[in-house]
Amino acid sequence: MFENLSDRLQGIFSGLRGKGRLTEDDINSAMREVRMAMLEADVNFKVVKQFVARTKERCLDAEVLDSLSPTQNVIKIVTDELTELLGRTDSKLVLSSRIPNVIMLVGLQGSGKTTAAAKLAYRLKAEGHSPLLAACDVYRPAAADQLETLGNEIGVRVFRGDGKDPVAIAEGGIKDAIANLRDVVIVDTAGRLHVDEQMMEEAQTIKRAVKPDQILMVVDAMTGQDVVNVAAAFAERVDFDGVIMSKMDGDARGGGALSIREVTGKPIKFISAGEKPDSLEEFHPDRMARRILGMGDMLSLIESAVKVQQEEEEKAETERLMKSQLNLNDFITMNRQIRKMGGVSKLIAALPGGEKALGQGQVDEGALDRMEVIINSMTKAEREKPELLNGSRRARIAAGAGVHVSEVNQLMKKFNETKKMMKKMMPAVEDMGNKKGKKGKKGKRRRMGIPGMGGMSMSDLKKIQDMMGDVK
Repeated sequence: MFENLSDRLQGIFSGLRGKGRLTEDDINSAMREVRMAMLEADVNFKVVKQFVARTKERCLDAEVLDSLSPTQNVIKIVTDELTELLGRTDSKLVLSSRIPNVIMLVGLQGSGKTTAAAKLAYRLKAEGHSPLLAACDVYRPAAADQLETLGNEIGVRVFRGDGKDPVAIAEGGIKDAIANLRDVVIVDTAGRLHVDEQMMEEAQTIKRAVKPDQILMVVDAMTGQDVVNVAAAFAERVDFDGVIMSKMDGDARGGGALSIREVTGKPIKFISAGEKPDSLEEFHPDRMARRILGMGDMLSLIESAVKVQQEEEEKAETERLMKSQLNLNDFITMNRQIRKMGGVSKLIAALPGGEKALGQGQVDEGALDRMEVIINSMTKAEREKPELLNGSRRARIAAGAGVHVSEVNQLMKKFNETKKMMKKMMPAVEDMGNKKGKKGKKGKRRRMGIPGMGGMSMSDLKKIQDMMGDVK
């Protein structure tokens, strides 16, 4: 999207690099070129004027002109000012403690609002939330059908209500989310081809009815600087919290993206390039500024690579667990996940009978740390094949971890107990997935378990408490 602007700015800086020292005339000439490049990129003229004025003032500082590398300083200043223009700091989507959270999407028709709603639901689902989509666009033909199709593709429920009253659908979506234990409701409102009173009034009515925690405006990046006027109108009437910039993969000049934050004061929270559900990305102003100036975006590249690697590792780990092939690397991962969940005390308190167990004794939170130290004292082969741990190996590990051999033996006992529990749980989990809703054979006695715990009994839970908490 920013190709033309990027090429122009890089050309300007290439010209400056050929000069050993910079004069005031050099800076003035470069700033004129920057102004023309930004105007040609369809950036709002007021934004361009303010940007160039700030940048020029900083570049003409005597400290910059008299430095050993004035061109590098100028490039740094332009990078800083461009980052400031785009938002300076990241503006993440922060959910409140309210259940369900309500996120309302607004914007003109054709901005990609319905697609953005599905992409946002996909992202929230990947983060561990359970979203619900509310189809409140009752005017555009097949809008609800489109949302339902997208919802089915990503495995997210879509609430359509009576399909006639958008306010009633939004309110019904909240009730449906509560009834079905959904923690986020994404309200897809109707748009128009242009800003009009009916659309604004409806958006205000829905806002009053559902009291959204976040209102996000979906903006078509290909609209250019005209998007600023649209955003200003929405900001005045519904006071949105942030922007989702769609169609960033288009061939527009990018003026809207560079103008909207400066004019409205509203941050860009997400950008979307492509039609795939996972194409919605958090917006990082500093990274975008470096990309525009041809400096690349290694951080985003690294994050994408790490995400792919994590997904592959999680898939391999799941396959091992399904085959009950637990090793000590998995065991240490489980311990770290328990800490992220709030520690052993919180885990045991959530189990049936857990509060009673906590009341009768203390939980040794340091047990997880000692387990990790012992496991880290093992070789890679020993962690992957615990059956290698004979007496001499255990003595060496104990010496390396600074513990008694009995503690290494105790860890291995807990590991083997956990492995047995996994063998018990996996058939129950597979049975729940493959035979959901089917009843057992007549006359055959079925094992009674704790609801939501994969058919485990109270004695099983007691073993988990003993294994994971060292309840004394």
